[in-house]
Amino acid sequence: MRTDRKQRVRYSLKKQLAKVFILLLSGTIFMCWFINVFFLEKYYVQSKRDNLLEVYHLLQQAHDDNTLTSPETEAQINHLCTIYNVNFIITDSSSQTLYSTIKDPEQINRQLRDVVFARDTLSKKVIFTTGAYTLSYMQDPVTESEYVTMWGHLDEDCFFMIRTALESIRDSVHMSNVFLLYVGLAAIVLAAIVIWGVSSRITDPIMKLADISKEMANLNFETKYHGHEQNEIAVLGENMNQMSDRLEETISHLKTANLELQKDVDARRNEDERRREFIANVSHELKTPIALIQGYAEGLKEGIIDDRESLDYYCDVIMDETHKMNHLVKRLISLSQVESGADAMQMERFDINELIGHCIQSFAPLTEQQGITITYEESVGKYVWADEYQTEEVLRNYISNAVHHCGGKKEIVVRAQCNEDGKHIRISVFNTGEPIPEDSLQRIWEKFYKVDKARTREYGGSGLGLSIVKAIMESLKQDYGVKNHEDGVEFWFELENGSEIVV
Repeated sequence: MRTDRKQRVRYSLKKQLAKVFILLLSGTIFMCWFINVFFLEKYYVQSKRDNLLEVYHLLQQAHDDNTLTSPETEAQINHLCTIYNVNFIITDSSSQTLYSTIKDPEQINRQLRDVVFARDTLSKKVIFTTGAYTLSYMQDPVTESEYVTMWGHLDEDCFFMIRTALESIRDSVHMSNVFLLYVGLAAIVLAAIVIWGVSSRITDPIMKLADISKEMANLNFETKYHGHEQNEIAVLGENMNQMSDRLEETISHLKTANLELQKDVDARRNEDERRREFIANVSHELKTPIALIQGYAEGLKEGIIDDRESLDYYCDVIMDETHKMNHLVKRLISLSQVESGADAMQMERFDINELIGHCIQSFAPLTEQQGITITYEESVGKYVWADEYQTEEVLRNYISNAVHHCGGKKEIVVRAQCNEDGKHIRISVFNTGEPIPEDSLQRIWEKFYKVDKARTREYGGSGLGLSIVKAIMESLKQDYGVKNHEDGVEFWFELENGSEIVV
């Protein structure tokens, strides 16, 4: 994962942030150091000039007030000289020392005489001058020390000199610059570590969000953002989680809709195929009787019949085929009504035993003719909820199908039993004979499907009986089916148990 990130991120945001902050910090520290080197000494000198001026004004005021030697003034002057690191001397016109803060005032007295009487024995550089005083750089010829010096007169007979050593200022500036350099380097190193950590805390969640977006692009919505930050990245992560959930939900809906659409397309395609197959089957079923009717009718018209027996035979064939066509059309109409819902179900409670007994009795002539034994174990009190007319149609189709396919022992067994849950009654019709081929078990419910076409044609079957059963049972919302046995076939359907009336 980390390798993939390196390949995807050519310009790392973490490195860019760290580089920007480190360069900014380094530039700031360098600028401070540069200002210190070139401007701090000037600032100190300016500050010292202000200090010297403050001392001068104090001396001038004390001289004017004649309080120069008072304890209060002396204490104030000593305090200023101590905090500002300055010394001064005051002399008269004959160079006699009137007041001094220097233990050995002779040297500074001599310097004062030199500058007052304009002797060029001192190296000086004037900074600022007025009628009362002059501010300049001076170098002591004996000690070769530099001073910032203010000299002038308090009145016509009173002179002064105030000075502060310039070397101390330069030492302070140098120490300040060196200290700033060391502190700056340490600050850069420490800041680089801190900035790298802070950048990681910013970029790592962003990389997590990038990984999540990649998973979302691959339609994997399981990965979520789990951050504990209380900032905009956490808000973005939460929004991405919500977007992921909504995308997953939307795609799920789209897939469902697409599946339903595909089912609709398949259903329409299957419906079209069934419609074409239905038309082909109807055409096929009607083609034979129509051809027979047409052929025998043409024979009658051409007068090829010359005896009464042949005439009766021709008429019987025409009537028989007409009856088959009429039966087929009626069954198609019945099937269409059930499938379309036009033939509405009338739900009622009735005795299923009575219905089964009536159907078996109606088939008695046919079963006796074919030597079939049909049995039913009647149980008193079996009631069901269903449409009685449609239920009879289903039962008649099952019994008719059993009669026409009965073989072997020629036995048909009808049963009506309660299911284990007691909510439904299963009615089954079993006939001995050949089992239905496995590949035909699901197709026997299709319209016009015939397992044995020759045999079906023999007894006049149309292949619609089980299709009608399927349509009726699906309209009733009940189960139905078929099951092979070793010695025969069992068809069954279920109805809602009506033996106990629930109010």
